[in-house]
Amino acid sequence: MVRNHIRSKMIEPQCCDDGDEHETLPLPTLPPMPRERVPLQKSSICSRSYFMVVMVFFHVYIINVIVLLLYVHYNNGPGDALVTQKRDEASAGSNHHKPSESHQQPSYSGFQRDMYLPRLEGIRVGHVQKVSLVPDKVHEMRTLSLKPLLFEIPGFLSEEECRVVVQLAQLKGLMESQVMVPEGQEELTEQLNLSPDDIFNLLDLNQDGQLQLEEILTHSRVRDGIWLTPENLREIYAGLKADPDGNGLLSLEEFRSLDSNAFQRFLQQRGVKSSQLVRNSRHTWLYQGKGAHQVLRDLKKRVTRLTRLPSALVDLSEPLQVVRYEQGGHYHAHHDSGPVYPETACTHTRLAANTSTPFETSCRYITVLFYLNSVEGGGETAFPVADNRTYEEVSLIQNDVDLMDTRKNCDKSNLRVNPTKGTAVLWYNYLSDGQGWVGEQDEYSLHGGCVVTRGTKWVANNWINIDPDYQRQARYQQLVSQQGEEDAEDEGEQSQASPEQLHTADPHQEL
Repeated sequence: MVRNHIRSKMIEPQCCDDGDEHETLPLPTLPPMPRERVPLQKSSICSRSYFMVVMVFFHVYIINVIVLLLYVHYNNGPGDALVTQKRDEASAGSNHHKPSESHQQPSYSGFQRDMYLPRLEGIRVGHVQKVSLVPDKVHEMRTLSLKPLLFEIPGFLSEEECRVVVQLAQLKGLMESQVMVPEGQEELTEQLNLSPDDIFNLLDLNQDGQLQLEEILTHSRVRDGIWLTPENLREIYAGLKADPDGNGLLSLEEFRSLDSNAFQRFLQQRGVKSSQLVRNSRHTWLYQGKGAHQVLRDLKKRVTRLTRLPSALVDLSEPLQVVRYEQGGHYHAHHDSGPVYPETACTHTRLAANTSTPFETSCRYITVLFYLNSVEGGGETAFPVADNRTYEEVSLIQNDVDLMDTRKNCDKSNLRVNPTKGTAVLWYNYLSDGQGWVGEQDEYSLHGGCVVTRGTKWVANNWINIDPDYQRQARYQQLVSQQGEEDAEDEGEQSQASPEQLHTADPHQEL
């Protein structure tokens, strides 16, 4: 009887223990079961409070999972997903690939948006990740900054490879990296139809109706390639009698009295030393294509694996530039690429651009810099505003302290990379557009070469050229492809050409 009573109690519905009485419903007659029920202890498991706590934690867990998935998706970007998909299809023997609808982009004058640019992940400053660049070896890649996205890879080149590249550059012969810019700015001014008032307004960054020394200095360096200090500019003002009141400011009336080449003529008459140029070095270019030295071809393959970009983009980029800085050599802070506007064409895709565009700029999506020797003194690569909270061009020159002056103020840069033999440094000169292509210029990529105080500095640069205008890049690649087919048809005739003709056709072929 006691056992039956306990059983009847066990199968009564146990509702929330809130103190209310509930009517016991009659139970249906069940056939006898051969096994006994396991007695359950009455508890507060189904209490409303406990239920709410469990549900809150459950929802928090689900939200965290969703956030993590979104983070992985957007940080990998559509380019990574597409590259992974292409690799999977290639391994399965697929010869055709069509992007998924999520990656489909509208056509640009007949060009389907089917190229995407994967970007390396910086994660955080100091983060180290493993990269496989050559067989049977793993390199470590360390994040140096996030603005710009900048990495350092020690041991990218072996000592022997560094020696070979330097020797090939010496055999090719090096030339001065910069000479005085020739006269003749009037033609461009006329083409743009800019009046002195227009130019004044463009230079007057803070629109206060006066030109500060900093505003003039920025313009002069870009246009003339001469590195002027505030003291130099005051000297020129005095020589040209451009600032009668001597306050260091140019009003619109004072600016109108100067013609566009006044500064340049004054400097040419006075003479300009190499130390006053934006860049003081010697350089040459080494061809890395078919027929080049094996070390140069291997280096290009390694860069392709490091950047994870399509090999066609790397192949169509600039040759390897090798640079030598003697003691006293420097390169003041600059951007490897310029912002691209509708009236600006990229140098490498000029063939596919509107020929009426008045400006050209180097569209270097990625810079890979190699140190070919360890410098005895100085020679660091400085990034004055790396990981700065904000970027303002005018604030780079304050109280006669010029952060872009690598002869005087390298120690004030936010980041300096010491030149170590065999080390490579990679950074992005452009942001992503969020759709797997090139976005705006990354102004934080401002960098320069600190003055070499002892010994000699040897470096090399691989630039990956990509036009932010997808249509122009696609048209350019199509034109190059068509030219390649025509060259292949004429291969028989070219094979009979004399060595002198081949040398004239491509100045990089001998190396």
